[in-house]
Amino acid sequence: MALSKIAALSTLLASATMVAGHGYVSSIVANGKNHTGYLVNEYAYSDSPPKSIGWSTTATDLGFEDGTQLSDPDIICHRDGKNGALSADVKAGSDIDIQWTEWPESHHGPVITYLASCNGDCSSVDKTKLEFFKIDAVGLIDGSNVPGNWGTDKLIKAGNRWTVTIPDSIAAGEYVMRHEIIALHSAGTKDQAQFYPQCLNLKVTGGGSDKPDGTLGEKLYTDTDKGILVDIYSSLSNYVMPGPKLYSA
Repeated sequence: MALSKIAALSTLLASATMVAGHGYVSSIVANGKNHTGYLVNEYAYSDSPPKSIGWSTTATDLGFEDGTQLSDPDIICHRDGKNGALSADVKAGSDIDIQWTEWPESHHGPVITYLASCNGDCSSVDKTKLEFFKIDAVGLIDGSNVPGNWGTDKLIKAGNRWTVTIPDSIAAGEYVMRHEIIALHSAGTKDQAQFYPQCLNLKVTGGGSDKPDGTLGEKLYTDTDKGILVDIYSSLSNYVMPGPKLYSA
């Protein structure tokens, strides 16, 4: 594709950002049970929304955090994120299915999932004290055709559903799961990567004794990380996953 056409496509996608439907996590299935997340299109407009495992947000536009907000508390659990009141039981070593409402095909990028121990009750934990360790990350799957096949494409193909395994080695307890899509369609320009973090409370049972070290949410990324400041409309043979390394028992 000619450079002028690539630039034009990037500009068009960037201008369409505010009108695109981006979606959010509406539910998860853990231990065979469905748990409703924070339904932002409904709960944000209710005076008494039902209790949920999902953290609330004021992002009713289904918008994003950008590269200028990577050291802001909003990057942790999205805009004005506040604790979910409930926790979903999940056995260590089992899978969780995470359901998004929708995701636009043009918003290519990685799908990343973290956990952070609440060291107690997740319904009252201070999000700025949570230390996240990465348990799952899928970025560029195939870069042979611009803009490539990404984690987001895998999610869309699965019906906007993502499956992640809770490590069987981590200690039992309450955790915040930070599940995130980073859209890279405008990321060739500094601070224009788009971050869509979603937080949900889990109560992990069974497991081992491992208590992994983590990273504060406001320190996960910088706006010059190779996986954040990147032009996906150039030919990519590999993609450097942003954030801390993947947890291994």
